[in-house]
Amino acid sequence: MIDYASILDGRIFESAIPFQVTSEMIAAFCVAIGETSPLYTDPAAAKAGPHGGLVAPPSFAAIFGDGENIFRHYPAFDTRRLLAGIDVEFLEPIRAGDSITTVSQVKEVYEKTGRSGAMVFIVISSILRKQTGEVAVRIDQRFTNPR
Repeated sequence: MIDYASILDGRIFESAIPFQVTSEMIAAFCVAIGETSPLYTDPAAAKAGPHGGLVAPPSFAAIFGDGENIFRHYPAFDTRRLLAGIDVEFLEPIRAGDSITTVSQVKEVYEKTGRSGAMVFIVISSILRKQTGEVAVRIDQRFTNPR
């Protein structure tokens, strides 16, 4: 049996290279998810909007969640798993030209019993920080591993 508590070692993982957001990425993301709001797709309309310009839709932040990559630092846990939930707090809009750094840490490990028996949940907490230092988004991803 794996000692899941050992994953709570306090290590912090920061992306080695900031992710450069471009207007082309935002546009492609909007097309991919069917987003049609002018706040995210039309620069002229977005300029008159609440953010004073084109921003990425909130769901764009999901591409930065580093939860899955954390497991490669813990070989004993790098097995099959399922994303069991995600909580996202949006603090600042992400814009074309932003440089996003992701800082992640294992936040919690807990066990629950479901219909199929005991399940272990591992929560990865990530912060998406802009080049200015401001936090744009906080993401908590819950993964479950079969026991």
